[in-house]
Amino acid sequence: MHGFKKLYLPLLVAALAAGCGDKKDEAATEEKTPPTQVAAKVNGTELTVHQVNYALQRVPNLDKDQTKAASLRIVRNLVDQEVVVQKALADKLDRDPMVVQALDASRRQILAEAYMSRKLGTPTEPSDAEVSEYFNQHPELFSKRKIYRLQEISIKAPKDKHDAIRAQLGASKTLNDFAEWLKAENLPVKAAQGVKPAEQLPLQLLSQLAKMPDGQAMVMNAPDGLMVVVVAGSQAQPVTMEQAKPAIVRLLQTQARQKAAKAELDTLKAAAKIEYVGEFADAGKEEAAPAEPAAATEPAAAPAAAPAADADAISKGVSGLK
Repeated sequence: MHGFKKLYLPLLVAALAAGCGDKKDEAATEEKTPPTQVAAKVNGTELTVHQVNYALQRVPNLDKDQTKAASLRIVRNLVDQEVVVQKALADKLDRDPMVVQALDASRRQILAEAYMSRKLGTPTEPSDAEVSEYFNQHPELFSKRKIYRLQEISIKAPKDKHDAIRAQLGASKTLNDFAEWLKAENLPVKAAQGVKPAEQLPLQLLSQLAKMPDGQAMVMNAPDGLMVVVVAGSQAQPVTMEQAKPAIVRLLQTQARQKAAKAELDTLKAAAKIEYVGEFADAGKEEAAPAEPAAATEPAAAPAAAPAADADAISKGVSGLK
């Protein structure tokens, strides 16, 4: 039942966007919606079966047996929404500058998505060869998939300290030693640990972790310093081609669609006259590098070797950082 409550705001926006125009059209044509197409009325305003069906289409994983009950709940939601919309229009909120901007933004987003959806059409099914190629190119996700027990140490440090931190991590015999050094250097740290399957890790990070034995660490750039990631333990849980195929198909379809969407956008922009003005003039320049926050999840270099220690020693070392 909670899923239908999520429909409230999108439907409210849609109703606000269409509210005034619908009444003008009705007054101009003096035509009424056929009674068989009316689901409910609020102060004479008709809520139609088309509106109900549209909302039904947006409910994920709806069972046919649940359709009737879902329709009734949607109608009740539409009635609740219409009551509020009518009051909002009576209070002239549709003329409020913030509301006007929100409606315009929603309209632009919907139109842009509708164009791309129609232009790109239905995603094509990748071939078996393409699926096999992706499967074979990413053993860390499939044939050599692991569940990782990771421990993370976030170190807040200026850039001129980064080299010293990396060197000290490699020189320390245990993470306790490393923790004591960080403390002596007055470098603030935060420690965390968790268990994550391969598919929940950024692909570039995963490619590094997959090469690391248990007990080894790597260092990554972070927005305000460095992050040390320790593979405290791992367990092999491979996935077969048959098991992986549905996920690979969806991924390849998404990648192909993104590529086609970018190509279409580039074509449209090339044909358009675009001018960035005033303080936004630099927006027309190509970005030279990724945004800084992205560095938090990207390996800064090859994994830095941590001292040869078992998972228990690592765990104790990280505990000492808290």
